[in-house]
Amino acid sequence: MRLKNKVAIITGGAKGFGAAMVRLFVAQGAKVILADIDSENGQAIAAELGENCLFMRCDHCDKANNELVVKTAVDTWGGIDILINNAGIGWTGDFIDADDEVLQRLMTINLTGQWNLTQAALPELRKSAKNNANGTALLFTSSGLGLYGVTKSSAYTVSKHAVIGLMRSLAAELGPENIRVNAICPGIADTNLARSTTAWGDVDQVLSKLAENTPLRKLAEPIDIANAALFLASDEGRMVHCVALRVDGGAHT
Repeated sequence: MRLKNKVAIITGGAKGFGAAMVRLFVAQGAKVILADIDSENGQAIAAELGENCLFMRCDHCDKANNELVVKTAVDTWGGIDILINNAGIGWTGDFIDADDEVLQRLMTINLTGQWNLTQAALPELRKSAKNNANGTALLFTSSGLGLYGVTKSSAYTVSKHAVIGLMRSLAAELGPENIRVNAICPGIADTNLARSTTAWGDVDQVLSKLAENTPLRKLAEPIDIANAALFLASDEGRMVHCVALRVDGGAHT
């Protein structure tokens, strides 16, 4: 088991990429706090996985919620070895239609929430890093659109570029403390999030066309992103630091 006895917090773990991460991490021996605002799916996954997965309803934009999640991880399992800031939302539309409310909502959920939870968890990550030669892991889920830009995604793209900036800054700051900081940049996958935010036409046709235009001729699946997270969070990734790892089949190569 690649994560035996590691304690992880995974936000946005009730569906999509996050749910795949939660299931894979528990299967690899981790004890996982599944933090999400989606109580129905979150509780179902926790019940499915048993004693090594604890669901907590959490709005990660709320500092008190974040502090409670961290406290629960420490009280239940003694500390935190891995933090995955995965929760986020999407948006598509013309730039002219992205008013202040749209931009603020995306920045609050996609950036400020990750910022706040990282601040809350950092003291525990530091403690764990001192006792582990291979360090602790701090991961952010950004996006391919954290590295490049496409039409009809201006506000979302700005928020995901900001996540990459935060990751790189923290990598420089926390690396000397044995805390590995990286980001995963998924391409478009056939998830509920993608289907709910695609504004380019018929969803199935759009996803099919995107797959055709990818060098590998297929879209990522949630397990692909979970496998990337597993590598970065495990001791196998002990020398991988300040990386924005694309999991996109070569899109925009």
